[in-house]
Amino acid sequence: MVYIPLAVGDNCLIPNTEIQELNTHIRAKITALGTYVPPRVLSNKDLETLVSTTNEWILERTGIRERHIVDPGTAASDLAVGAARDLAERHNIDLNTVEAIIVGTVTPDMMYPSTACLVQKKLAIPQAWGFDISAGCSGFVFSLTTGAKLIESGAHKRVLVIGADVNSSMIDYTDRATCILFGDGAGAVLLEPAEEGEDVGLIDFAHQIEGFGGDYLYMPGGGSLHPSSHQTVDEKMHYVHQDGQQVFKYAVKKMAEMTERVLAKNGLTGADVDCFISHQANKRIITATADRLKMPREKVIINIEDFGNTTAGTIPLAMKTAVETGRLNKGNTLLIASVGAGFTSGASLIKWAF
Repeated sequence: MVYIPLAVGDNCLIPNTEIQELNTHIRAKITALGTYVPPRVLSNKDLETLVSTTNEWILERTGIRERHIVDPGTAASDLAVGAARDLAERHNIDLNTVEAIIVGTVTPDMMYPSTACLVQKKLAIPQAWGFDISAGCSGFVFSLTTGAKLIESGAHKRVLVIGADVNSSMIDYTDRATCILFGDGAGAVLLEPAEEGEDVGLIDFAHQIEGFGGDYLYMPGGGSLHPSSHQTVDEKMHYVHQDGQQVFKYAVKKMAEMTERVLAKNGLTGADVDCFISHQANKRIITATADRLKMPREKVIINIEDFGNTTAGTIPLAMKTAVETGRLNKGNTLLIASVGAGFTSGASLIKWAF
């Protein structure tokens, strides 16, 4: 057996057969999908009784007709657990085999412990570790890439990735600019290594953060800068604050930029994509991106009408819509993309595995 030095001057040697194993690329594939939305529905007609708006105005501006809202006392971990259990039931998965849990959320049950810890407890998954990722509406996309890297490294065989948000917990239902947009929901996927020679899994990604966006979409109260107090409550600092025009302009530009970036990295165009799932923030943003990619409408998944913006939950919820409507099948090339608070943005190319 021949031994190869790790680097010039290294005394540590490893067998060349192990070098070959280290250089063998492991691709992470999505093997299971589950979702959960709370049963209570808040329609545009309901919102007409709360703020000065109309069903027609909301539909025209956003594409949203209704959204699901939790009952008091329901937390992000509850939605995450619902999605994980749905995944297990649909795909006959033993959740006890999960080795890591990653939860994308901006509405954790509490500042700490992490929502991932609470999910692990409620699902009674032994031996798992995990953590939360706070990336706004890009939470699921960032979490998916992170989970995929745990698989690709060879460290884990099963990683549970969840996007879950209770947006109603931070919405001022007297603020027309925000209360019409958001709903509550969650989605989960299971990541596992693709088999040798199997052409499925996460192909590539492009992610970015640009901190100037913190001026346009944020919740100022409750952190170390503005700890909770009578003043922060009186000044409504525990609600979402959004400059809608700035966010819309950035999202239209950045969604197209990130999708084009990841496609170009892989020598592809919109014509090579079988299914496009954008973060469901606004129907006009989704269609503008699809038009720029020259993608026909039948390849574009839009379900914002039924769920609103569920933040980290939107993409897995849309994955379910795509699968159930027959527009996402095994071997298809899937493009997902998001833009979120921060600003955060990301796009990923995936070969669908089931």
